[in-house]
Amino acid sequence: MFVVLLRFSDNKSAAGEHMAGHQEWIKRGLGDGVFLLVGSIQPGLGGAVLAHNTSHEELQKRVDEDPFVAQDVVTAEIIEIAPGMADDRLGFLL
Repeated sequence: MFVVLLRFSDNKSAAGEHMAGHQEWIKRGLGDGVFLLVGSIQPGLGGAVLAHNTSHEELQKRVDEDPFVAQDVVTAEIIEIAPGMADDRLGFLL
C-alpha cells in the first residue's frame, strides 16, 4: 500500500484553475479501486492519498496525471508501506 503526499508548491495560487481536473483525477482513482482515502494535510499544506491495489510504477504514472502535479501546484511524494498487522477492519490490506 502507499501514502501519497501532495504538498503545495510555489505555484499554489494556480490551484483554483486546475481544481476541476484534480477532483476528476481523485474520482477516477476512487472509482478504479486504487484510492482508499483522500484528505487534506493540515493546516492547509496540501493533500494526502491512501492507495492500494497497484504497483509503485502504476501509481507514479497515475500521480503524474494529476493536473495539480502536472502544473506544479503540488509536489508529490510516494511512500510505500509493507503492511504487517492491521485492525480486522483493514484486514483486506494485508
